[in-house]
Amino acid sequence: MTTVYIESTEEQNVIQQLIRSAIESEINRLELALGVAHKRIEPFEKKYGVTSKFFIEEMSAEELDGRDDEYVHWAGEYKLTLRLQDKLSRLKEINYGDPNILRRDQRND
Repeated sequence: MTTVYIESTEEQNVIQQLIRSAIESEINRLELALGVAHKRIEPFEKKYGVTSKFFIEEMSAEELDGRDDEYVHWAGEYKLTLRLQDKLSRLKEINYGDPNILRRDQRND
């Protein structure tokens, strides 16, 4: 989990809302991209009757009708999906902390 503390000379709520909005927009963009990536992977999984995880761990290009081209396409889409999922989960874990807590901690030192 990541906690973000925002200290600003402007009104803190305004800046924090801008940052939250930007992160929410990125989450929405990643969710859309993930949906597109899943739709690109789905035909491969249906055609061969295996999950992409199984494909990447167990199969080789020689086992696919389209050989290298099909392998590269499927593997690329699957790896893109993993990267998108990782970014999405990291952004969704963000919490927003009170910067006053940091100031209190610094005064106690």
